[in-house]
Amino acid sequence: MLNVTFLGTAGSLPTPERNPSAVLINREGELMLFDCGEGTQRQMMCARTGMMRLNYIFLTHLHADHILGIPGLLETMAFQGRVEPLIIAGPVNTGRLVDAFKSVCYFSRNFEVRTLELEPGDVVRMDGYQVEAVETVHSVPSIGYCLREDMRAGRFNREAAVALGVPPGPLFGKLQHGQSVEVDGKTINPDQVMGQARPGRKIVYTGDTRPCRSVEVAGSGADMLIHDCALADDLAEWARDTKHSTAGEAAGVAKRANVRQLVLTHISSRYSEDTSPLLRDARAIFDRSIVAEDLMHLEIRLRDE
Repeated sequence: MLNVTFLGTAGSLPTPERNPSAVLINREGELMLFDCGEGTQRQMMCARTGMMRLNYIFLTHLHADHILGIPGLLETMAFQGRVEPLIIAGPVNTGRLVDAFKSVCYFSRNFEVRTLELEPGDVVRMDGYQVEAVETVHSVPSIGYCLREDMRAGRFNREAAVALGVPPGPLFGKLQHGQSVEVDGKTINPDQVMGQARPGRKIVYTGDTRPCRSVEVAGSGADMLIHDCALADDLAEWARDTKHSTAGEAAGVAKRANVRQLVLTHISSRYSEDTSPLLRDARAIFDRSIVAEDLMHLEIRLRDE
């Protein structure tokens, strides 16, 4: 299971329809939050995602609309009895940010909050996957993230195993887990009955950024690219000045990276009633584009290949 829930999809200003930036990923029951705009804990309640299994908060940068939900989320988890540690990862000064929250907020929590400052290329290893920091281009120090699952074993060829004399049962399982087995004095190796390794799933989340080559490289072949889309193409100069991306620019990144799906987020309040200009600009370049909405839930399935 790999699910993405868009808790907040607004640009710099929230609107009645959109909360500030926050994206939750649930991988096999493990929760990871990417950015944490104000009100994120309430959005998690509305989406019924749970929060006690949250282990990491990954921050793309320290602008207020991406971080101000942290104190409220920590306090809510404390009231719910959390005792497990939580890690907040992000760019330079993430540690200072969390220390500042501690110094001015009278937290009732009794669980540890650790910080981890990352640079592009740094990798956080998990069980069966990793999260890598990706270089982005914004008006303050910033990074994006690439969640990449490990390669999966190839398909088991039952007919080939039987033809080689392997009886159905425990020996099948050993071969599928990469172990050689012996049958009638003959050694059967996994590569004789297993297909080629298959890719895991990959999600790239940019946070706020200009279109950049590093995101294209990280996103190559990704199942989902979640890209900054503050403005339509007719405001390209404004996007350049504020270090954001237009819908068409995000679509260009998706096309060059050959991703399976582009999800546009960080939507300016000027499109609060009508996002069709963004979708039109994006789909003119990359047809597999959608605009994120608050509480939208997407599942990423394993590839068959």
